[in-house]
Amino acid sequence: MIGNKWDEVLKEEFNKDYFLKLMDFIQNEYKEKIVYPYYPNIFNALKYTDYDKVKVVIIGQDPYHGLGEAHGLSFSVLEGVKKPPSLKNIFKELHDDLNIPEPLYGNLKKWTDEGVMLLNTVLTVEKDKPASYQNIGWETFTDAVISKINEKDTPVVFILWGNFAKGKQSLITNPKHYVITSAHPSPFSANKGFFGTKPFSKTNEFLKKNGIDPINWDLN
Repeated sequence: MIGNKWDEVLKEEFNKDYFLKLMDFIQNEYKEKIVYPYYPNIFNALKYTDYDKVKVVIIGQDPYHGLGEAHGLSFSVLEGVKKPPSLKNIFKELHDDLNIPEPLYGNLKKWTDEGVMLLNTVLTVEKDKPASYQNIGWETFTDAVISKINEKDTPVVFILWGNFAKGKQSLITNPKHYVITSAHPSPFSANKGFFGTKPFSKTNEFLKKNGIDPINWDLN
């Protein structure tokens, strides 16, 4: 289904009743409505960051709901798409933290090549209707993904921005891992505890301390 080790790790999950019903429901929704991301991109977070390669997890809520924005990675948009305000604030913090200039585009796929999983907790959204697919089963599935990463023997950094992501902290029980929490990068909250938190340098310091290659956060 995914095409890498996630298929083995999540084998039981893919066969559970709730997941089979969820996928039937979602397939019908795609036939009847405009739903993002495009169907083949729903599981890009898993496709682009294989289980054994996960060093960092950045948890988002649900996909962007505007035309052409979502492509299956939290906070990321494709080339040519205007950068949403939260992503602009992420890039501002990246510059203030590591002096990396804001990239031309908002596509974060290069981070996934470095071992950063960009996971939304809800993987689909109806056009112009934020949170339209909450509480239909996606959270059960993505909680299972987070729990499987929690089982890894190698240390992982979990970056939880905002109260919704912080709600996943209870799933991260393995003392080997490192959890970074702050306010959400949204314009509504970025000045209330997101700016100045230095999540990117903190992540790399932890990885290096554990003998793991740091993330190259530069998208330029």
